[in-house]
Amino acid sequence: MPRIRLEEQPAYEFTFPVTLHPRDINYGGHLGNDALVILIGSARAQMFHSMGLSEGDLGDGKTGIIMADLVMNYRAEAFIFEQLDIATHVGEMQPGGFRIFHRVTRDSKLIALAETGVMAFDYTKHRVAHVPDVFIETLEKACKQT
Repeated sequence: MPRIRLEEQPAYEFTFPVTLHPRDINYGGHLGNDALVILIGSARAQMFHSMGLSEGDLGDGKTGIIMADLVMNYRAEAFIFEQLDIATHVGEMQPGGFRIFHRVTRDSKLIALAETGVMAFDYTKHRVAHVPDVFIETLEKACKQT
């Protein structure tokens, strides 16, 4: 079976710790794929928050994001009450969107990689928009501080 193989990024500028709870564990006794989607979504929201932004406002008061695609690769299991670190990097910036890369580790052991494609989206007009310059400037400033 062909697989989409994600690669680690050279750098991840944002890192957020998370503890796995019973809700995150599937019938196999390990981190479920549905829970991983929620965890990387939380890391994404925390990344925006750390920059004074949000998924609904990239800094211009009208442009947010909407997810276009998602790929996840598991590399190891993770279990209840373990502490994971979700590292995040924004890259592949285009006029209408960008990619967000996540690396999930436990004590430096790679658990999973995930990649999302997001589009800039004007929620008042309900259409794709351009990534605001203020977001790019804020991201560059935040990345220089790490």
